[in-house]
Amino acid sequence: MAARRVSSRTLQTLTRRPIAAASCKATRMAPSHNIHATAVRRLHATTSHLNQALATSASSYPTSHDQIQKPADTPAFVDNKFVASQAEQWIDLYDPATNNLVTRVPQQTDAEMTAAVDSAQKAFPAWKATSLLHRQQLMFKYVALIRENWDRLAASITLEQGKTFADARGDVLRGLQVAETACGITTQMQGEVLEVAKDMETRSYREPLGVVAAICPFNFPAMIPLWTIPIATITGNTCIIKPSERDPGATMILAELAEKAGFPPGVVNIIHGSAKTVDFILDEPRIKAISFVGSNKAGEYIYQRASANGKRVQANLGAKNHAAVLPDCNKNHALNAIAGAAFGAAGQRCMALSTLVLVGETKDWAPEIAERAKGLKMNGGFEEGTDLGPVISPQAKERIVSLIDSAEKEGATIVLDGRNQKPEKYPDGNWVGPTIIANVTKDMTCYREEIFGPVLVCLNVDTFEEAVDLINSNEYGNGVAVFTSSGATAQRFQKEIEAGQVGINVPIPVPLPMFSFTGNKKSVAGGGANTFYGKPGMMFYTQQKTVTSFWAAADATSTRAGTNMPTQS
Repeated sequence: MAARRVSSRTLQTLTRRPIAAASCKATRMAPSHNIHATAVRRLHATTSHLNQALATSASSYPTSHDQIQKPADTPAFVDNKFVASQAEQWIDLYDPATNNLVTRVPQQTDAEMTAAVDSAQKAFPAWKATSLLHRQQLMFKYVALIRENWDRLAASITLEQGKTFADARGDVLRGLQVAETACGITTQMQGEVLEVAKDMETRSYREPLGVVAAICPFNFPAMIPLWTIPIATITGNTCIIKPSERDPGATMILAELAEKAGFPPGVVNIIHGSAKTVDFILDEPRIKAISFVGSNKAGEYIYQRASANGKRVQANLGAKNHAAVLPDCNKNHALNAIAGAAFGAAGQRCMALSTLVLVGETKDWAPEIAERAKGLKMNGGFEEGTDLGPVISPQAKERIVSLIDSAEKEGATIVLDGRNQKPEKYPDGNWVGPTIIANVTKDMTCYREEIFGPVLVCLNVDTFEEAVDLINSNEYGNGVAVFTSSGATAQRFQKEIEAGQVGINVPIPVPLPMFSFTGNKKSVAGGGANTFYGKPGMMFYTQQKTVTSFWAAADATSTRAGTNMPTQS
């Protein structure tokens, strides 16, 4: 996915309820007065060890960007317990809308991270031996708990990552859909059998790998962990999750919910840190597979080092998603779709529509897209009616602004400039408003680099063929879209285009989890052999075993008939 999403080597239209923390001005608790106390006991930790996300419940969570008076440290999660770290190094986490301190995230010690792997390794034999139907029942409960805590998860994302509350709910939903699809595992894990000779058969089936790990990005704090936890665990693996050090709160809540759903100790473990933690995961021999989403620089390093250590790796990397706009398209639909896809989540999506290829007369449409973008409201994510929030950090803002500056210097036209915009209520946040750059050419820095912000670059071509050639010449292949009213043109486009995920009049063509996330080219490490979720995801977390057996019919003996209903549990 994008640069700056994970540690590199250097490292609202919905009802909202106030948090029960002392730092909040208004408080309203759930009907039962002991819900919060019960939740804290379940966490096996004192409140001094809980970060802001964990000191909440399904009915009590943050609804504002008010400064937290006593930010607490983020713990690890091992053996179904939240464990305070003894780290000497800590990473400060700030609310992107205000740059107020939210929590501190530990750079965990080697001993702490080893303890998490010990827990996962210890849990694996019994978890592997647990029946598929029982694991399925736990997943049903997990899905129900995620739904129950949906707004709580979204509030954590808004506070730590900066998304609007509505967009954060969508983040949770797309992960929840993976968990719901995993509940259908009984039809996905069926093996094959063939009688190859008299009294001899060969059967093939899939088994779990063991301990697996996920290294998650900052831009989808709930969705990406849920690309791993449901599929990895329901197929019989135990897992180590490293959330982004920039927004681990949602992942910590997901771990809590796994324990509540009945997952045994050690099946889900959470560790924290930046580059040191990544290297630990890559080099720990008991970890058999790694899932990664993030930048090309970090992802290629992870893929090479982990592969050299004999691990499976699935890695989604950078992107430069194009949309070809043809003159025959439904103009109103196209312009509205483009504005939303380019600037939603402040452009911090691996499938954000960042590049327009305007064909023929559509080159004159950029000002009209700008008019729609001007109507988008930039504000704190908890504020009603907000369309886009801040970018993740001051460093991200600085980089985005520098790329806009480069476009101006290299001769492009700034149709809409968001460099100096900020909402009145939150002047200290990491704000970049919607920006549209026209008359861009392939050699410009703003086209060659992934911007990963609310910036749309527009290139002009004369023909459909030129549009296809331009898009195919780009090194990335995550997603692409075409806007047209011609079915024949759309079919030709989908056949000739190289990107792995194609939208026809759909600006962000991310497949639902019964399919798979199928980016290609430089957007996926290893040539796209290991893609996320869907059937390929299930295959990534399992290995095939083939057994050939011989049982002579003449050796069969009679047994007494049984009359009880078989349950296979």
